[in-house]
Formats: sequence, structure tokens, C-alpha cells
Amino acid sequence: MGCAPLSGRAISHYSRRMSSIIYKICPSGLWEEALATGRFTGAPVDHRDGYIHFSTAAQARETAAKHFAGQAGLLIVAVDTASLGDALKYEVSRGGALFPHLYADLPLDAVLWAKPLPLGADGVHVFPDMAP
Repeated sequence: MGCAPLSGRAISHYSRRMSSIIYKICPSGLWEEALATGRFTGAPVDHRDGYIHFSTAAQARETAAKHFAGQAGLLIVAVDTASLGDALKYEVSRGGALFPHLYADLPLDAVLWAKPLPLGADGVHVFPDMAP
């Protein structure tokens, strides 16, 4: 999910009106590694792109369908944006929507919860209650 250029540059901004909780979908093994080391540096796609990809609650299901279709063993991690500061940017991506991107490691103390994201009988991810 790279940023869409506009007039030669990516649009980037942060507003307190943006989501106060954002979500990361990741393999459970990657999350277990983060818990063991005390920091989450991102998935391979995040390393490649130079930031950690997140979604808002409204974007998470489409993100799962587009980038994680049919994958088992995933978690969805809820993150409170209050402590992420200027490293969190909302940037134009898929379909012109603003997606949250974190240009730093994710501090584990910003994590509200991590829940399984199992596949249903139809092969589509079954989302948990995403309330804080």
C-alpha cells in the first residue's frame, strides 16, 4: 500500500479528528516475537515500505480481504494513537482513502489488545468486537 502521489508528493497529515484507535493485522508468530523482544518493528511489507501499515476500524475488513485473504493464524491488534505523536501520519492510499502509517517502531504500551482473526467456514476472516 504505497502512498498515491499528488502533484509530485504524497499527501500526509494528522488530525485529532482522525481515528483514536487504529488496527494492525499480522501473523501471530510475528506478534509473539514482538512480545518476546519488547518491540514491534513491523512485517516484511512494512520494512519494505519504510513504515508500519495500519487501518482504521472502517478499513480493517477490506485490508484483510485484500492483503490477507485465506491466511490463517492472524491477529488483529488495536493501538491507541494518543502516544504515537508525529510518527503517525495519515496518507492517501487505496482508493484515495487516508490510511494510518507509523514511521517508527510500535511501542507496545500503546497496544490496547490483540485478538485472533480466524477464518470462517467461507474462508473470510471473522472479526472480533473491536471496541476498546
